[in-house]
Amino acid sequence: MAKEYSRTQRIGDQMQRELALLIQREIKDPRLGLVTITAVEVTRDLSHAKVFITVMGQDDNAEKIKSNLDILQDAAGFLRMQLGKAMKLRSMPLLHFYYDASIRRGAELSALIERAVAEDRKHPGNAEE
Repeated sequence: MAKEYSRTQRIGDQMQRELALLIQREIKDPRLGLVTITAVEVTRDLSHAKVFITVMGQDDNAEKIKSNLDILQDAAGFLRMQLGKAMKLRSMPLLHFYYDASIRRGAELSALIERAVAEDRKHPGNAEE
């Protein structure tokens, strides 16, 4: 029976879970906002990992998002060391942090849809039968 996920996907999923705990428990920087890890993409040779994050409550302030990314990138060596202890891989990928705007875009699209539906309800003559 074929595996449902590739090894790199399984490693990425485990890294996502472990990083979420490590950032919450180990990074003590007061400037760091409420960071959520949305995805981790690991290269096939396990040398690099792209970690996609969102920052809740920042209202897409580019300056604050960059600040959070810089804090995480500065802590990447520490996080990599802690991941190595937790995951027991022979070699731990280098961590690269990126902002994931998909959550914000999804919220904007949902708001647009809700507004369109509310606008349609205001016009009783346009009801489909």
